[in-house]
Formats: sequence, structure tokens, C-alpha cells
Amino acid sequence: MHAPRSPYNLIQEHVQADPWRVFVVCIFCNLTKRVDAEPLTWRFFDRWPTAEAASRADVDQVRELIKDLGLGDRRSKTLVKMSQDYLSWNKQNPKDLYGIGEYASAAYKIFCEHAWSKIPEPKDGALKNYWRWVNSQ
Repeated sequence: MHAPRSPYNLIQEHVQADPWRVFVVCIFCNLTKRVDAEPLTWRFFDRWPTAEAASRADVDQVRELIKDLGLGDRRSKTLVKMSQDYLSWNKQNPKDLYGIGEYASAAYKIFCEHAWSKIPEPKDGALKNYWRWVNSQ
């Protein structure tokens, strides 16, 4: 089962089969316009396609890849540490993962658990639009 494709075409819709990728997308999109985040997200996945690979990534190499995105130090450390945590995560509470907050937790519940009707309206604009759309279907 997958969350339905929407007119919003969120990046999370394309990676929802892999919860780790949903979290990575949210880290990239947090406080960043999609137009800026999306190309670097795909480049990140080309270089580090799995949680295992990203958990072993050199933080400096990640920072170099995403330097134009902003928040490079924080974001690069978060990507690597979250990936390390993900490898032993019990898949209960997304906020148990390093750097995962409300936005990524809501995205996980929507796209991976398919629980969009069971969570409150998200605060993130794009996710809110998707949530409203999917709950009106």
C-alpha cells in the first residue's frame, strides 16, 4: 500500500516505500524551498542510497555536497547521525531518531504508516496541503 499521489507531487510521495528516504527528504526540505532542496536530495541519494551507506558517510563530504543549501554543518551532521540511529530504530516513534521532529514525524505517519486520517493537521505548508487533500478523498 502507498499513500496516494497528489496534485502536489511531494518528494515524499516518490520515496515513501523507504522510510529512511522520507526522513532524509524532510531534513533537506526543512526550512528550505523545494526548488533548492530537491536537486541536492537526489544527488545525496545517488551518493548514499541507503541508511547503511549514509551512516558511514564522511560529514565533511556531506557538508560539501549540500553547502549551497544552508545550515550545512547542522544538516550534514543530522543526516549522518539520523542514518546511524535508523539502523537500530524500532520503528515506533520517529522522534527517537536524531534530528527528527514534528515535520518528519508527520511525513512518516502519512507516507509510511498511511495514518493520515489519524494525525492532526501538520504545520508544514506542503505537508498540510497534502494532508488536507488526502483526507478529502
